[in-house]
Amino acid sequence: MKTLLIPTDFNLTSLNCIPGLVQGYAPEKVNIILVHMMKVTDNISELLMLSRRSSEYRHISEDFYKACSKLKQQYAGSINNIRLEFFYGSTVAVFKNFLEANEVTAIVMLENYHYRMLNNNSTDPTLLANRSGYELIYTDCNEFTPANVTAHQENRLEELA
Repeated sequence: MKTLLIPTDFNLTSLNCIPGLVQGYAPEKVNIILVHMMKVTDNISELLMLSRRSSEYRHISEDFYKACSKLKQQYAGSINNIRLEFFYGSTVAVFKNFLEANEVTAIVMLENYHYRMLNNNSTDPTLLANRSGYELIYTDCNEFTPANVTAHQENRLEELA
């Protein structure tokens, strides 16, 4: 089973890539982790409360939760799980630990998408993803056809040959 990490700002548009990804990996089931990346604050009082942090979850709309649930139901045979997470860190080592702990197979990078920063600690996921050493799958979130999943399809074709 593959685990795909999708950096997101919890905008509904970022979910458009999921049907194409699922179809690209069929018949194998996938786990999907939707992650917003944040640097660790240097404010001592915020650091003390880091383990009890839930204020970031207020940035996730009810519509986003519903859309995730609908996708999971619609692709029940292909999606094992969809999780929403926050990654706190700014170094490649910490990010790789997060990826390993979550058994991530590949990172999905949304092309033609501008990540919205949820707060001052939000970071652009591109730098850490590019330096992670993990497989990157580039897909367009404005359309969700399997043709957008180019990196995986090329690998899949090589495996079949």
